[in-house]
Amino acid sequence: MIIFKDIVSGDEIISDTWDLKEIDDTVYEIDCKKVTKGVDNVDIGANPSAEEAEEALEEGQSTVIDVVDAFRLNFLGDEASGSRLFGTKKEYMGQLKTYMKKVVEKMKESGADESAIKKFQTGAQAYYTKQIAPNFKDYDFYVGESMDTDGMVVLLNYREDGITPYITVWKHGLTQMKV
Repeated sequence: MIIFKDIVSGDEIISDTWDLKEIDDTVYEIDCKKVTKGVDNVDIGANPSAEEAEEALEEGQSTVIDVVDAFRLNFLGDEASGSRLFGTKKEYMGQLKTYMKKVVEKMKESGADESAIKKFQTGAQAYYTKQIAPNFKDYDFYVGESMDTDGMVVLLNYREDGITPYITVWKHGLTQMKV
């Protein structure tokens, strides 16, 4: 198994046990599942039986997103009110620019050539412009277990069906650890 860690914070972000879809050699999009987690019960995403379909969550149970729960990602904002740390695109862009500079520094340290760095920067800008900016209000923001907001901010959104959550992570902001 390969665990992908944030190149800046060192937090574990995702592993190859999920299906990582590489988009334009810039980001990975990973489909997630909502699962019910309880005291002695962890629902692995299977459909409930007809009798269980009508049951509400029992005391001590909660619905979580599997990747967020597995990697102990932390919501940036107030989950109770739904407010997010980045209320505007400008606020998010400030964090993203700082993060991208750190990723470029790490790429240079690891010996990446200028063409690879330029390709990453161009791809990141294009992904932000085409995907993130137009849908900004739909995203939730998460950070790793250390709560380091200088590290990667994981983006969570829902597919067109409105049911399937997915996260987006910056490909070049990850290192691989084989376990």
